[in-house]
Amino acid sequence: MPQLDHSASGAVESAPTAVRHTPSAPPAPAPPRPAATLAVTSAATAVALMTYTVPMVTLPGTAAALHTPLSAQAWLLNGTPLGLAALLLVAGSLADDYGRRRVFLAGTLALGITTVLGALAGSTWLFTLARVAQGAASAALLASSLGLLVHAFPTARERLHATGVWGAFVSGGIALGPLLAGALPGWRLVYGVLGAVALLIAALGTRILTESRAPRGGRPDLAGAAVFSLALVALVAALTLGREGWLRAPVWLLLAATVVLLAGFALIEHRSRKPMIDLSLLRRPRFLGSSAAGLFTGLSVIGMFSYLPALLQGGMGLSVLDSAWLVLLWSGLSFAVALQAKRLAGRVAARHQLALGFLLHAIGVLTMLGAFGAGSWHRLLPGLVVSGVGSGLLNAALPLVSVDSVPPERAAMGSGAQQTFRYIGSCAGVALTIALVTSSGSLSHGANVAMLVSIALAGAGAVTVAALK
Repeated sequence: MPQLDHSASGAVESAPTAVRHTPSAPPAPAPPRPAATLAVTSAATAVALMTYTVPMVTLPGTAAALHTPLSAQAWLLNGTPLGLAALLLVAGSLADDYGRRRVFLAGTLALGITTVLGALAGSTWLFTLARVAQGAASAALLASSLGLLVHAFPTARERLHATGVWGAFVSGGIALGPLLAGALPGWRLVYGVLGAVALLIAALGTRILTESRAPRGGRPDLAGAAVFSLALVALVAALTLGREGWLRAPVWLLLAATVVLLAGFALIEHRSRKPMIDLSLLRRPRFLGSSAAGLFTGLSVIGMFSYLPALLQGGMGLSVLDSAWLVLLWSGLSFAVALQAKRLAGRVAARHQLALGFLLHAIGVLTMLGAFGAGSWHRLLPGLVVSGVGSGLLNAALPLVSVDSVPPERAAMGSGAQQTFRYIGSCAGVALTIALVTSSGSLSHGANVAMLVSIALAGAGAVTVAALK
């Protein structure tokens, strides 16, 4: 065996000591993989929206299987948007502070598990609880997705492309959910398939995504999250009970509780060192415009089209698959337009694109008036086309204005804030639509009233986003 001389041996022996006294630099974070990040976040977003939209066409069958009375059917649709609206803000803050990859993977994994649990539910309340849990999981997934994209696509040009594709997959998930529900035999199987796909995406994400964060220090705003969630439950409960009489004491008490809880939430956020939402952002017209756009999208667009398939089945006798194909005309056009809408950037201001989207939705729904009284689904086709184009413009512009309305380091919080308002509007819009349709005594008359309200809300949304420069 070769012999080392004394000096060499001393050098070797002293090396560990030198290494122990030299501070080692932290390992450099892995560079993001933009294309793979976009693919994984867009796929997970599509699955979340598919899970969200499945009850649109399976509502009659699900209600029959779970013995759900008409007065409680709004909860079958509103479970997921309730969970989304309640936790999107806190999920966005957690993603920025503790890691967007970590929150995204936890949300995707939870979505898979809770969706499978929904397939196994045997009662209305168990199914509703599973849907609320799906919404909470989707909140973590959606709020962190745009934060991951902002990190992976740092320039404005790249971000425009990425958010456009992501927004298109929102429309794609809305399009494919009802179609999958109509194609598979039974709503339980649909949830089982979607749960398995979500688990697969979570597994892929562990290999593909890289971590990013913008920590502020402090503890999560759990008190704000709890009060905000209670306010949303009170609001949805009031709107759901309203179909049995808007002047009844329980309805007004719940609405009063909503106002008190929201005031309490604002006070908590003002005093918190680490609020769910920075109230100073409310002085930014861009942030106000982004939030208003999300709110009116939920109230007018999602509220109307969430219940349309059930109307088609109950009012025109269409099958689940037939109603899914009609909804696909609207949502498929929305997907295609959202993919192409990025070409408008630089030529059309985002607020004008949003206003145009709202106006097209209003025009489309206007042409649908009287279709249920005539019993003709053919009369719905022009309105579905025009509204689909408007919805695509909205879905393309909303994610871009949400991240542009806040500083880059708060991208996940900005996304969470805008989507929170979107799903607050969705909860209120669905409950209001069902109440208007079912409380008039005539389905065709109730459908017309709900459409007129959707038109008015879309008009208000157009005026609001156009005015907020």
